Amino acid sequence: MSNPHVLVVDDEADIRALIQEILSDEGYGVTVAADADEARSARREDNFDLILLDIWMPDTDGITLLREWSDEGDLKCPVVIMSGHGTVDTAVEATRLGALDFVEKPLSLAKLLRTVEGALESAGRQAAPGRGTLPPLLAPVGRSALMQGLRDKVKQYARHDSPVLISGESGTGRGAFARYLHALSNRADGPLISITAASLTDENVEESLLGSEQDGEVHMGAFEKACQGTLIIDELTDLDMNGQKIVFSVLEAGSFTRKGGSSGVPLDARIVTTVRADFEDKVRSGELRRDLVAGLGVLMLRVPPLREYSEDVPELLNYYVDKLVDSEGLPFRRFSVAAQNRLRNYPWPDNVRELKSLVRRLLMSESDEDISLEEVETEISIVAHADEPLVKQDLLALPLREAREQFERAYLQQQLVLCDGKVGQLAKRVGMERTHLYRKLRSLGVDFKSVGAED
Repeated sequence: MSNPHVLVVDDEADIRALIQEILSDEGYGVTVAADADEARSARREDNFDLILLDIWMPDTDGITLLREWSDEGDLKCPVVIMSGHGTVDTAVEATRLGALDFVEKPLSLAKLLRTVEGALESAGRQAAPGRGTLPPLLAPVGRSALMQGLRDKVKQYARHDSPVLISGESGTGRGAFARYLHALSNRADGPLISITAASLTDENVEESLLGSEQDGEVHMGAFEKACQGTLIIDELTDLDMNGQKIVFSVLEAGSFTRKGGSSGVPLDARIVTTVRADFEDKVRSGELRRDLVAGLGVLMLRVPPLREYSEDVPELLNYYVDKLVDSEGLPFRRFSVAAQNRLRNYPWPDNVRELKSLVRRLLMSESDEDISLEEVETEISIVAHADEPLVKQDLLALPLREAREQFERAYLQQQLVLCDGKVGQLAKRVGMERTHLYRKLRSLGVDFKSVGAED
């Protein structure tokens, strides 16, 4: 039996594209129509198992179209109405005309999928089994050009077996990209083993990585457990020198010997490591071996901080609402437009991890269904950190005078570093009279006398 075929009727191109992408990924056949004329034409040319129908459309609205099909008596498949906020009464009216159910916009994708499955089952059709290659929504979320490019690069890297070094700030989702890489690779059916570098000490590092054997009894280490699969070493910068030496030796030799053993074991695991964004500073300081980084970084992937693709914040908010409602049974709530816009302009110092935590706290509050701007302001003020770099400061939360002072202080401190602490050079660089600049530096608490010595 072929997979169910769904007709999506909506005049908003973004909504059509999103639903088509989600349903196609789940294994459904999908046809889209931008208005009533296209919907009529699609129904003449094909038979559908389900119709998703928007209410508000140009020329002919969804209710009129539904009434037309009902009056003609040829509506042989279930119809689910998609209604915008404030049109729930209209959607209820649509059910009297034959619509099976309705989903409210902005769409909860988890609810949409459940509604589609329920509608098909009510019509005696089995929901699509899905592609089976990846768990649902495993791919990192985001429709921005930056995230699309990042996913494309992961797909390219997945075709190779070379080691990959994934860098980025804390909380950016480097581990998610490592798992995504494994799931797309030809090793996807093999084991995925993850080990945190900070958990390895002088006492356990050799046995944890290489395994051991004694009196014929073998205990596999991480390299061997990941045979024919992928080994993720998380936060490489936390690995001490002994551990770095062991990993480098295994990479160079392409094999390893268990602790207490005598024969070599071939390395048959792809190595993926994650490092913090400042890992090059650790290389320069000698805390991280340059040759090890070169060996592990044959392919390199930088996961950007969330503030660099803030246009994806609304989609991420909706994704984590759906995910937490489904996985933790939290009550469904919807971010208001004002709340979404505020969070698009929030710097997210702890990145996607912070966003997920924020969504969880707001869902657990069990207030009104709509999450207001005031609620969001209260939550993000709780986690504000005044000692963060300027790029991570939430200047929109400050009064104008304080925000200006924060910016001026950070701006002049950085410019002073570039001028090697020389105020005369700084005055020329920023275009200020020197005496006035001295007063400004003192009023902002910038210690210009120590910058040259420190840097």
